[in-house]
Amino acid sequence: MFKKKEKTEKAPKNKKVRTMKVGTHKKSVLLLWAVLLVSTSFGVYKNFIAINTHTVHEKEIIQLRLNDTNAIENFVKNFAKAYYSWDTSKEAIEARTTEISKCLTKELQDLNADTIRTDIPTSATVTNVLVWNVEQFGTDDFTVAYEVDQQVKEGEQTQVVTENYIVTVHVDKDGAMVITLNPTLAPAIQKSKYEPKAQEADVSGTCLLCQRRCACSCIRRLCIFRTGKSCLYQRRRNLKASVSVKYLDNKSKMTRISQYEFVLHKDDNWKIVE
Repeated sequence: MFKKKEKTEKAPKNKKVRTMKVGTHKKSVLLLWAVLLVSTSFGVYKNFIAINTHTVHEKEIIQLRLNDTNAIENFVKNFAKAYYSWDTSKEAIEARTTEISKCLTKELQDLNADTIRTDIPTSATVTNVLVWNVEQFGTDDFTVAYEVDQQVKEGEQTQVVTENYIVTVHVDKDGAMVITLNPTLAPAIQKSKYEPKAQEADVSGTCLLCQRRCACSCIRRLCIFRTGKSCLYQRRRNLKASVSVKYLDNKSKMTRISQYEFVLHKDDNWKIVE
């Protein structure tokens, strides 16, 4: 008899899942790494050499420096005491010349050589010197305005003479000084006509408007002046002149020398413009 074979169920085979392996040996990966390295290096390089273009807001702080002018004032006072005091003897004139030469440039020494002579009928002494103003211009130069009180004696008569002058003093970095502008007559200090106003109601709004109008007016005047000055220099019709004026003082009988600088401008005729 034939035996029926029993069917045996076979276990299903597990199918392998395909996986994609990515390694450093692939050309595409190597290319990506190369691009990354190049871009990073380029960025670092640009960061070092790049020009800083961001906006910088700068604040300029102007500090006023108070210059100590005591030395300049004393220098001018000592000069004035020697310059405006004299006697007609030869020895006194020589001593005065030696003393003022310590303060004057060589050019001014020659200019003042004969301001006091033995034949003038007066002698003078200085009783007081007041320095009214010291103003700096340029880097090392100062204009000094001062007043001199003298007692001028002629024969038996003595009179008090008060005059105002200006000089220019040059100061070296080490503090050495010399007068570069001869004593020149200047206007006397006058009493101010100012009178304080009585307090009024609050008009702050009006005052503010006035200040704005004044500021605008000043700006317009400055602009006109600067433009006009620029045009004059561009035309080359300006001439700067320095003049020394020698005259005999009727009060002290001293020969005085004043120096002036001014600017001439030529249109049809020469005119003093500054």
